[in-house]
Amino acid sequence: MTDIWAEGFTSAQSALKEERFFDGVQFINSCMEAYAKVVGDESDRIVKDPGAFVEEHLAKLSEEQKDVLRQMYEVRGDIITGLGANKRAAVDYQCAQALGAVGADVKVASAQAAMKEKKGGGKVPVTVLTGFLGSGKTTLLNRILKEFHGKRIGIIENEFGEVGIDDSLIEAGPLTTEENIIEMNNGCICCTVRGDLIAGLKKMVKNSIKNDKPLDGVIIETTGLADPAPVAQTFFADDYVQQKLFLDGIVTLVDAKHLIMHLDEEKPEGVENEAVEQVAFADRIVLNKCDLVDEAHLEEVEKRIRMINESVKITRTSQSKVDMDFILGIEAFNLDKILEMDDAFLADDQEHQHDDRVTSCGIHVKGEVHQQRLNEWLAWLLKERGVDLFRTKGVLAVQGMKEKFVFQAPGGGRSFFLFGGGTGGFGAGWVGFGQVGGFGFPQPT
Repeated sequence: MTDIWAEGFTSAQSALKEERFFDGVQFINSCMEAYAKVVGDESDRIVKDPGAFVEEHLAKLSEEQKDVLRQMYEVRGDIITGLGANKRAAVDYQCAQALGAVGADVKVASAQAAMKEKKGGGKVPVTVLTGFLGSGKTTLLNRILKEFHGKRIGIIENEFGEVGIDDSLIEAGPLTTEENIIEMNNGCICCTVRGDLIAGLKKMVKNSIKNDKPLDGVIIETTGLADPAPVAQTFFADDYVQQKLFLDGIVTLVDAKHLIMHLDEEKPEGVENEAVEQVAFADRIVLNKCDLVDEAHLEEVEKRIRMINESVKITRTSQSKVDMDFILGIEAFNLDKILEMDDAFLADDQEHQHDDRVTSCGIHVKGEVHQQRLNEWLAWLLKERGVDLFRTKGVLAVQGMKEKFVFQAPGGGRSFFLFGGGTGGFGAGWVGFGQVGGFGFPQPT
């Protein structure tokens, strides 16, 4: 047992020295839990409730055991400080002080002072834009790009479905060029493509440095089925990303009309409710589509939100019209808050299991569509299966029209919008709740 914890402690010290803080957390937690067994404690309180652990065992420990634990808590405090969880680091330093550490009070004071300092330190701020399918994320993203003039913003777009639609809907501003837009539609950003997210962030930053075009910010628009926790963990799990970027905040859009339905949805065993997770991890909530419900319903929605995330700031809006100061440059993400809510957040085995009853279907065909037949097909689709659809979107080339047409139906599929502008081909996609394999819709002609 001694060899196990000693090897882990050496690895933790090496990781700290090399500023590999995320790896260091894994090593130090593992070795401390192993050492707890040496002193007769089979629980995980040595890491999760260190104050109670030290208080209970202090009188029973030998001087040698106290010295080992003192060193461990100091190293863990230094590692956690490197990740930015200063409140949690102060707890570790206080434990080290109780175990006889000299100068630990200075580290405690330093950690407490750091809690009040501004974040960033020259790093590029990143906003994670999340929200359930059909909540209005792409509309908000376009508003940001239009209103936030003079800022060079990188965009990472993740879509649920094999046919990319949202990238065609992004209306990039003069400083948001193609090289600053990365689309990922080969899986959900919170699980299967997290490696791609890291690679995309690195590429974006390195290109900005190489071309001497520094980024003023990055926005990650997640798929509507993403759990924001693994996405947020990315900013601590990769050393390069942690050194160059920082998580400014998680902004969650919610559909005022349908949120309660999504929150109350029963999921299969082992499957998380994404709508609940998106609300729980939000630093800001944009309560969207308020024009579709009355005041009593809005008050009930806000009450439900507060039950999940008591202190989150909420703003009401329609058509994703929101003050940019509410969502950008907010320095609102707080690792200490996340660790209090989910003490396993920094574990490297974070996984997210999607509800396999939610499937996507996409059509990608070269050529033009007949407008009347298209309208008839869309009317049939929404009438027959509208209640099963979370979202429908399409980019179309219509016969006789020079403009590119876009159709979009919000959650519930009760209506759709068709509007034009630009030129393009034909692509369509929807996300529905039903049996695996799709719904067997007729193909448009």
